[in-house]
Amino acid sequence: MVEFITAGLLMAFLGMCLSVGLAVANRMLYVYEDPRIDEVEEMLPNTNCGACGTPGCRAFAEAAVAGDIAPGKCTVSPSEVLKAIAIYLGVDAGMEEKRVARLACAGGTQVAWTRARYEGLETCRAAALVSGGGKGCAWGCLGLEDCMDVCDSDAIVMDRYGLPVVDEEKCTACKACVEVCPKQLFSLHPISHRLWVACKNLEMGDEAEAECEVACNACGRCAVDAPEGLITMENNLAVIDYSRNDLATKEPILRCPTGAIVWLERGGAIVKGPEAKRVTRVSPLPILETSTGIMR
Repeated sequence: MVEFITAGLLMAFLGMCLSVGLAVANRMLYVYEDPRIDEVEEMLPNTNCGACGTPGCRAFAEAAVAGDIAPGKCTVSPSEVLKAIAIYLGVDAGMEEKRVARLACAGGTQVAWTRARYEGLETCRAAALVSGGGKGCAWGCLGLEDCMDVCDSDAIVMDRYGLPVVDEEKCTACKACVEVCPKQLFSLHPISHRLWVACKNLEMGDEAEAECEVACNACGRCAVDAPEGLITMENNLAVIDYSRNDLATKEPILRCPTGAIVWLERGGAIVKGPEAKRVTRVSPLPILETSTGIMR
């Protein structure tokens, strides 16, 4: 009986010592955390997309409360939410322009030739390792949905021709599609960049159009029609200098014969020039198979 009482008292003593130790440690190691961090985090979308440059919404809230980042750096939140955060913290919102992912390819299955059927792991990255994936245009989208699969915000869907379409409203500019595309067709742009070259083909003339009907054929008309310095021809491809974006108009798209350079309207509409060839085909082009016709 004495042994049980002694053991009980010993356990009680040890428990009391541990409690005192924890209390002292808590006081000595306590790190103050501004309660406003929780409030700001609650106002944020909690997508943890990283578009603001921080690891996630919690880190953004901490930086905003510390005054190290402006609320407007969160380009995913609506403007009214950012203003509410700014008012709560007593700072300037510092509104940033929303950025979105853009695809430099319009070569869907109805306009771009495929030279061989790929059989293997159904990803763009895997297909690209096998002679580029089988598409006639070495720079073209392979359409195996890697970008859609990695998009956590559901901002990318595949159209009927195997091309990814980005929803500007849902896009968080997280860079996931940029990093996963083996053809490097995606890039992030401020939403005000409306003049766009939907092609990365570096062939010219008939060689370019032989593989894709809507490829840039390096005719240079857009560069001639654009304000000086806005568009240059580099390696047979039209390149837009977006530092001069204030000069951008629809003028450069008007004489483009293939419709490779376009104007992107808000809401997703794509505007081509009146001289661009009209594509009425809705069925996929046949596969121009090699001797075996299969790539593994």
